[in-house]
Amino acid sequence: MANPLDKQLERWISARVVDASTAARIRTFEESQGSSERLRWPVLLAVALGGVLLCAGVLLFVAAHWDELSPAWRFTLVLFLVAIFPIAGALTEERFPALSTTFYAIGTVCVGAGIFLTAQIFNLQEHWPSGILMWAIGALAGWLLLRHWTQAALMALLVPAWLAGEWEVRTQGFAVSNRLLAEGLLLIAITYLSARTSGEDSPARRALAWVGGLAVLPLSVVAFVEERETWGWGWQNRAGISPLLHLTGWAIAICAPLALGFVLRKSAGWTNAVVTVWVLVIGTFRPAHGNTGGGISVFAWNSLGPYFWAGVGALGMVGWGLLERRRERINLGVAGFALTVIIFYFSDVMDKLGRSASLIGLGVLFLFGGWALERTRRQLVARVAGGTQ
Repeated sequence: MANPLDKQLERWISARVVDASTAARIRTFEESQGSSERLRWPVLLAVALGGVLLCAGVLLFVAAHWDELSPAWRFTLVLFLVAIFPIAGALTEERFPALSTTFYAIGTVCVGAGIFLTAQIFNLQEHWPSGILMWAIGALAGWLLLRHWTQAALMALLVPAWLAGEWEVRTQGFAVSNRLLAEGLLLIAITYLSARTSGEDSPARRALAWVGGLAVLPLSVVAFVEERETWGWGWQNRAGISPLLHLTGWAIAICAPLALGFVLRKSAGWTNAVVTVWVLVIGTFRPAHGNTGGGISVFAWNSLGPYFWAGVGALGMVGWGLLERRRERINLGVAGFALTVIIFYFSDVMDKLGRSASLIGLGVLFLFGGWALERTRRQLVARVAGGTQ
């Protein structure tokens, strides 16, 4: 089987980009790097797993001995944990950068633990979103000082967690749905997913894309489910939130992802505005069962509309990937379309069939539908394979 590097070098030689001697030097250099490259993924995996286990071990140790320590020793232990890992990161930065990055990330995690443990030691006023905000500020400081992708990933997780926490606390006990929270988090996840473009890419952007890619499908399901369940709830004994708070919440949920999208993507941020419209339309669906007062067309929209709109979003994600030559968006779009079909089958088709017929239909759906989707996905990915990834 031909080496991909040899194929590239042959193309460059035939196009007269490099001559034969330069190609030979490139081949020799790459072959000399082969042994170190084979160790890259195992070493990184070991470092990442070691960091996670170290965090878990430290937390378990502190939890096991917390009640035995006096307040002074507790605070000393918190300061020690916050300080020791950044120092270890600084000492290993030149010899082993990957390990240094891991130590710095553990240090930022310990900052969050230190904030909440300090509040518990001194019985500070309880407003837990403020603790997450201070933790996010610590991650921001780490990002500004180090420019590590781990700090960017932590900040990307902590800032939405802080905003969601503030909304939960300020609306606790009031008659309010979770529509704003679900749609706002979905918008920020899609914005993270779109951080990588053909012209802009970096480890931090790749980290954002991973965070968004892992969250977008679960949050999409939550957004659709939330809309179909919210309208069935009643809060007769609860007061509504103030119009100012409601307006402020929606302004942040919509404008913050849009602003971040335009900062990350500049002129290409118009696609994020289109995504915003798609997400906001999710809130127009109502439960269809037991209510046809608006006519057959309204009933059809409320019963089949969510599946149609989810399919539109999945196909739009595929088109977005083709437009910007991003494989991960094509893969997510195809996965979203498959998930929509499966949910539709289980929710609206399977209960209308007999037991054997429903199982046969499910088998046919998985076999032939999966084959068709995988074939389509490969064809689409092959179309963008020659572009910048």
